[in-house]
Amino acid sequence: MQILLNGQPVVTEATELAGLLLEQQIDSTVVACAVDGQFVAKGGYTTFNLREGMRVEALSPMQGG
Repeated sequence: MQILLNGQPVVTEATELAGLLLEQQIDSTVVACAVDGQFVAKGGYTTFNLREGMRVEALSPMQGG
């Protein structure tokens, strides 16, 4: 299926958010994710099912001042 990951089209075999992060080599322990504009708690990554056309944002926290 095709989704948008951080604004880029991606074809994935993953069916859930955790699988997508693993497939794309994104460390799920250090990112926060939103799907279609809604925050997904880390505990839900393995159960959150993906569908064609979803917009996934995986963001790393930034430090600065």
